[in-house]
Amino acid sequence: MSIDSSSLFGALFTPPAMARVVPVLVPLPVPVAYSYAVPDGMHVEPGSVVQVPIGPRQVIGVVWDGGDDASASKLDPKKVRPITLVFDCPPLSKEMRDFIDWVAAYTLSPPGLVARMAIRAPAALDPEPMVEGLRFLGGQPERLTPARTRVMELAATQEQPWTRRGLAHAANVSLSVVDGLMAQGVFETLFLAPPPVVARPDQDFAEPRLEGPQKAAAEEIVAAVAKGGYSAALIDGVTGSGKTEVYFEAIAESLRQGRQVLILLPEIALTPAFLERFEARFGAKPAEWHSDLSPRVREKVWRGVVTGEVRVVAGARSALFLPFEELGLIVVDEEHDPAYKQEDRVFYHARDMAVVRGRIGDFPVVLVSATPSVESQVNGLAGRYNTVHLPTRFGDAALPDLHLVDMRRHPPERGGFLSPILLRGIKRTLEKGEQSLLFLNRRGYAPLTLCRVCGHRFQCPQCSSWLVEHRFRNQIQCHQCGYSERTPEACPDCGTLDHLVACGPGVERIAEEVEKHFPDARTIVLSSDMLGGVKRIRLELEAIAKGDVDIVIGTQLVAKGHNFPLMTLVGIVDADLGLSNGDPRAAERTFQLLSQVTGRAGRTGLKSHGLIQTFQPQHPVMQAIVSGDAHAFYEREIEERQKAVLPPFGRLASLIVSAETRAEAETHARALRAAAPNVTGISVLGPAEAPLALVRGRHRFRLLVHGRRNSDMQSFLKTMIAQGPKARSSVQIQLDVDPQSFL
Repeated sequence: MSIDSSSLFGALFTPPAMARVVPVLVPLPVPVAYSYAVPDGMHVEPGSVVQVPIGPRQVIGVVWDGGDDASASKLDPKKVRPITLVFDCPPLSKEMRDFIDWVAAYTLSPPGLVARMAIRAPAALDPEPMVEGLRFLGGQPERLTPARTRVMELAATQEQPWTRRGLAHAANVSLSVVDGLMAQGVFETLFLAPPPVVARPDQDFAEPRLEGPQKAAAEEIVAAVAKGGYSAALIDGVTGSGKTEVYFEAIAESLRQGRQVLILLPEIALTPAFLERFEARFGAKPAEWHSDLSPRVREKVWRGVVTGEVRVVAGARSALFLPFEELGLIVVDEEHDPAYKQEDRVFYHARDMAVVRGRIGDFPVVLVSATPSVESQVNGLAGRYNTVHLPTRFGDAALPDLHLVDMRRHPPERGGFLSPILLRGIKRTLEKGEQSLLFLNRRGYAPLTLCRVCGHRFQCPQCSSWLVEHRFRNQIQCHQCGYSERTPEACPDCGTLDHLVACGPGVERIAEEVEKHFPDARTIVLSSDMLGGVKRIRLELEAIAKGDVDIVIGTQLVAKGHNFPLMTLVGIVDADLGLSNGDPRAAERTFQLLSQVTGRAGRTGLKSHGLIQTFQPQHPVMQAIVSGDAHAFYEREIEERQKAVLPPFGRLASLIVSAETRAEAETHARALRAAAPNVTGISVLGPAEAPLALVRGRHRFRLLVHGRRNSDMQSFLKTMIAQGPKARSSVQIQLDVDPQSFL
């Protein structure tokens, strides 16, 4: 179905008789494509990227499938506006269009907003301009200087043309020297294709170093890639078992077949070590795709992907929507990581959508993790995924010895958070010249600041969350909306000076305690909100890997697959932190996070230890971690999910209704609940205030829809919203199919 574009946007256009009309997806939150006329002499086809008018604006859209003469004949040709421009880039493939349609239908998102993610680099839609180059003709200039001699000798050794700047740089001369030789006819000008954003990887550049289980796993994965067609494999290996080297061989096989490869990583911007490992194996780095890239680089990568020039991309979740010319393999590293869930505009899980894209495109998908998600474990047990196990570390390096520290029996000193046992462990590690890591998944100095006299608590004025103290920046900040203010000297309620107290620890407070006990140690804090951003974090990770740091205090950033050769002690400051909420995945995520963090130790064969501070040493998660019996943990977690009919044995969808007033949000949420159809196997829970009941000044109520695995959740939700009340201008509904967060 198409919508007449002029009926919505006004201006009239009279196309020639019998003008062709096509549907175009535009980047607006509307459910269908708009109809546009194709001017005489313009060629478009499904997938063509075009520019079209919307009101007074010009926007980028994509010509879509479904246009037919019958629907076009019903439109008034006088009211159909024309396509303004067709961009000079390959059209989105049928495979890519089917994928966009599938994601839109599954997530109940406007298809135009999903398509927008595939064309997010508008400057790349037209070819890059040619680059001015020089070709050496020979001859002698009027005056021969040492600088000119260097330029001419260098140019004579290479038949390929040079750029002006490249030749000047290589000869270590100024541009004026090259310009002078050009003026005297030593060089002629010609135009060259712009240089590629990255060199092509060579699948045979370095011989793979595989042994034992690694070699067998690689052969199994490579065989699936060589066979072709859709398949899904899960590489389940302990930390340090060489999973990366195994899937590198799958990448090599895909490159041999002339196909492109996408590697998804949860924090590609923070993993320079991965890029170096890739370059060591393939002789060139992959193209990167993440939000920290400059617009110019993103444009070059997008253009290289769509033309096929870029063969391998390592990217964050948004890279899944790059319009590859001939994609033949997707690898999802750390497939369990929550960072793969997109929770803005279009809500999707990149791991699950990667599997869908592989099935639509009929090519293999490889999922990789030391602590796979319960969903992937169940898919492996059911035979939907082929599970490949790597039970031991590469080179026979031993896993760390893990011990629980019962904080009831070994409490820290007054005002502290590190037990005597952990402090002794850090001291011994320092004496051996090795590194310690202290993990606490809480940014800042303290999660709450209050007045000791009147009890006033510092809360965000726009959210129902406490302001977190960041002592290094002298600020208190809301981690939901970003509101911040300078740390006050006096209580705003009672005016008392010097009686504000920090409650609970963040990584900055742990760093302060470490400094007190080990003043001579080289200490570093790793947290996503530290000044300097990604560039600084990359430099600090390199410093840790080189051994320039003794003690690392970090948040979950340190659990992202980093390799620290001298790290032999990992201390978990508060292992119970992730268990204290109503998230049905709390146990799974705590197990995954703690396993990943303790796995940073002993990766190069040094004797290593992990000390886990907890007030719940008998909790099944704690027992599973110290025993190393991951199988028993997953078995119990799967059984619990099955009993409760929770994913992957059931289905969930979350609706957050928000409004400027609490009454408006609650009233609309209750009316929405009343409009839910009566369907066997699907129930609606709520509405109830969301755990974060106020965010950015908007009041929030949550409805949770629960159904069996085979429930038609999408039809139920569409009917519920269609039959529900029409939302007032201040009311917003946020729909999340398969939610990962319950805040």
